[in-house]
Amino acid sequence: MVARILRQAGLFIGTELNESEDAWKLGGYSDRWINAFLPHGDKPVPVEVERTMLAELSVLLREHCAQLAAGQPWGWKEPRSIYLLPFFHEHLPALRFLHVVRDGRDMAFSTNQDQLRKHGDASPIPADMSPAARSIALWSWVNLGAARLGAEQLGQSYLRIRFEDLCAQPVAVAAELLDFFQLDGDPARALDEVAVPSSLGRWRTEDPTKLAELERIGGPALVELGYEVAVE
Repeated sequence: MVARILRQAGLFIGTELNESEDAWKLGGYSDRWINAFLPHGDKPVPVEVERTMLAELSVLLREHCAQLAAGQPWGWKEPRSIYLLPFFHEHLPALRFLHVVRDGRDMAFSTNQDQLRKHGDASPIPADMSPAARSIALWSWVNLGAARLGAEQLGQSYLRIRFEDLCAQPVAVAAELLDFFQLDGDPARALDEVAVPSSLGRWRTEDPTKLAELERIGGPALVELGYEVAVE
């Protein structure tokens, strides 16, 4: 939904996209490099790894922008770019990063656990937990890391929105998006693009015992990212 709103306002997001409007070649880049990048934590990646990552990224971005019109603003949608945000921030100084976050309890109860499957073992999260608990632990770690990097280093080049707010107030959030990317467009067009999924808030109908475990693990991140957590 966000990609369509921005594309309609003039942002070029590429032509080789999957059904979710993700730039699938950059998704392949994520597949190849996230697990090599994450174990280094706050330390620099080895020089040869960094050089190879940069060389491949340069080729991919040239291909991504091959049909870009002169002077047109551009970007890409690849949700797992969040794992490589420190790398992108260091090497793409003009980067503006849009961080779209959805309630981690919804994410933990989703049947789509591709990120956990692909990157959980490379992330600093415990292995001896249930899949849902590991899911919210991963959600907490990666989203808090991005939020804090955004606040501390990206400044005006970082914007975080909640998916729930987009669904509830599409015009207001669309206006915020267009302003962030300095795009001309009609925020009201978001009304044609935003459809509230039936899965929104699915965590509310889950087993209270399971939910309590998730809130124990993910509570600090949920609160910091603007979600309410029951306190007993």
